[in-house]
Amino acid sequence: MSEQRLKLKPKVYLAGFEVFRPDAVELERSMKQLCEMYGFEGISPMDKHIEPQPTKELTAAAIFEGNIKLIEKCDLIIANLNPFRGQEPDSGTVFECGAGYAMNKKLYGHVADGRPLADRLMPDTDRASGLYKDGMRVEDFGLPMNLMLSISATIVTGDLEAALKRAQADLLG
Repeated sequence: MSEQRLKLKPKVYLAGFEVFRPDAVELERSMKQLCEMYGFEGISPMDKHIEPQPTKELTAAAIFEGNIKLIEKCDLIIANLNPFRGQEPDSGTVFECGAGYAMNKKLYGHVADGRPLADRLMPDTDRASGLYKDGMRVEDFGLPMNLMLSISATIVTGDLEAALKRAQADLLG
């Protein structure tokens, strides 16, 4: 992030599966207030107006383009990387992290359980073979999630507030 940009309030893209919650609008409001408390301007995937298109596919494409434009105007991404509908983070959130990384955005992720991935999956891993219940090996680098996320992002154990505190310390001093 440039020195000029740091003089302004840094914009943080709030990536996560919260948009699917029934209380998404209220939650977005509180997440943005939390960003303000830590010196950031929160930008949500919901901060765009997308008119319904003639088909679901065209509407989906408009949402995609809108989210990419929001990421482009932000300085960093803070992503909720907690499990979503399974053991892994939301695939859309992971894509947004990858897009942000490709745009040279600083990435932060927050997880409630910061134990290494292999430890978290141990209950469903066969001790003799080392294979997970799906018959595949578990990545074991001592990282809290897949290495592509763990290396590209600063992973914070805790919630959005914990990630904001870390970003504030790292970026705003």
